[in-house]
Amino acid sequence: MNNKHLSDKIRRLGQALESFGSLAVAFSGGVDSSFLLAFAHTLLKNNVQALVAKSPVFSEHEENQALGFTRNTGIICHTVETDLMNVHGFVSNDKDRCYHCKKALFGLLDKKRRDLGLEALAHGVNTDDLGDYRPGLLAAEELGVVSPLALAGFSKADIREASRMMGLETADRPQMACLATRIPYGSPVTLEKLKAVEDSEAFLRRLGFKGCRVRHHGDVARIETGKDDIPRFIQDDCRTAVSERLKELGFQFVALDLDGFTSGSMNRVFQSA
Repeated sequence: MNNKHLSDKIRRLGQALESFGSLAVAFSGGVDSSFLLAFAHTLLKNNVQALVAKSPVFSEHEENQALGFTRNTGIICHTVETDLMNVHGFVSNDKDRCYHCKKALFGLLDKKRRDLGLEALAHGVNTDDLGDYRPGLLAAEELGVVSPLALAGFSKADIREASRMMGLETADRPQMACLATRIPYGSPVTLEKLKAVEDSEAFLRRLGFKGCRVRHHGDVARIETGKDDIPRFIQDDCRTAVSERLKELGFQFVALDLDGFTSGSMNRVFQSA
């Protein structure tokens, strides 16, 4: 990577952040929001604070990672209870699910931001996100949520490299997404489905698989994992253990996607339409 190119982006990011007297960051504990939060904290100190949303659509594992990050860095953090399961446009899971989710979520986070007296709410969207189907970005724009990383030209690769330069533990963390992204559009989002996905992915992490997705296709669990992990998955002991555990969690059939992990794979229905 061109260091001068990244340095220019870091400079632009610093200028953007310093234009705010104070900032709340919608914080998931993922690569992007962790870098944004940590970098903003170096400039704004306690005038930047983290807001972590609590909901069944976010795994306990990811919530613990987010809270642990703020504890380790000494950044002020607040948890915000959400009611996403009562948002019809979200649980009905049509093509605008992400819009309804972000509209409700950012609305609650922004209220918390105002209660804290902070100037703006920011999220960690980057330039790579702008090329995917992400109706939630429209909701963020409508609510005035700012996106400093994208405005400064940061890609995911830039963020990982800058995170390494800062010594952040999140630099090589697998991509994260809410659990609802594992459920095909048109299939209602339920607590039971979210729990089955969360517990299935937790089991795979305990086996040493990182960044797996368990897509919930009714009776079928479709596992996406890194292509390098596929040979291990099909070994008899691993294959049997995974199949047995996911069936205990409610699936009747367990399948391994031979294409491996693909971010946003559920959005293919729009690309082929």
